[in-house]
Amino acid sequence: MFKPDFKKGDGLVPAIAQDYKTGDVLMLAYINEESWNETIKSGYATYWSRSRNKLWKKGDTSGMLQEVKEILVDCDDDTVIFKIDQIGGAACHEGYRSCFFRKYENGELKVTGERIFDPKDVYKK
Repeated sequence: MFKPDFKKGDGLVPAIAQDYKTGDVLMLAYINEESWNETIKSGYATYWSRSRNKLWKKGDTSGMLQEVKEILVDCDDDTVIFKIDQIGGAACHEGYRSCFFRKYENGELKVTGERIFDPKDVYKK
C-alpha cells in the first residue's frame, strides 16, 4: 500500500487541509506514518502535533472534525492535500474557518475572516 515518503522530512510531511467543495485552504499541519495510517483507517484527518509530540485527531476537543473526502499527493511523495469536509465549520483553534484568517497589508496583519466560535468556550482547560 502507498505511503508518503516520510524519510525526507525526519519522519514528517506537510499536510494541507483544503475544503473539498470550495477549494479554500483551511490549514497546514504535519503527518507522520502513524497519523497517515490512522487517517486512512478512520477517514478523519489525524495529524502529528509537533508541540505536544503526539497524535492529534483534528476536532477531538472542539468537535470540529475533518472528514477526508480525497487525498492528493505531490510529485515527490512528500506533501499531501487532504480534501476535507470541515464539520462544524472551523478549522482554526482560534475559532476561524481557516487558519489563514489574516492578511498582510501595509506592514500589518488585518483580520479578514469571521470568527465562528470563541476558543475560551471550546477549549476549557
